[in-house]
Amino acid sequence: MRIELGDEEQPEIGLIALIDCIFFLLMFFMVATSFKQKETQQKDKAIPITLPRSAATLKLQDAAPDPLVIQVDRAGQVAIGDEKLSLEALHERLRDEAQRQPGRPVRIEGDGNASYQSIVHVLDLCQFEGLANIAMRARRE
Repeated sequence: MRIELGDEEQPEIGLIALIDCIFFLLMFFMVATSFKQKETQQKDKAIPITLPRSAATLKLQDAAPDPLVIQVDRAGQVAIGDEKLSLEALHERLRDEAQRQPGRPVRIEGDGNASYQSIVHVLDLCQFEGLANIAMRARRE
């Protein structure tokens, strides 16, 4: 049995569905590309923060040994006293201090505009050499 459907129409591609698919692909690639750009931009930027000031101070005990004071300026340069050190020289100095006085306290004085990564790098070096008594100093108001 044969069913007559009328004139034989040529099959055609639905243009509306094709435009929708292309539109969704275009939107997907636009969004994916914008996420990729934001990730690379965030790696290059440092968040500008100002560290808080402390209103309270603690008096140190007289019997405690003098702490090793490490200063970090806003450019990330490290100094002990008046002597500016590279990170390799700081690593060697911390190794010597850990061997001479293992329990000696360390105080890190960071500039309010120093990058957080610079401070964390100094903390990591202290921890790597076994110096566990570490303090950070804030400025008084």
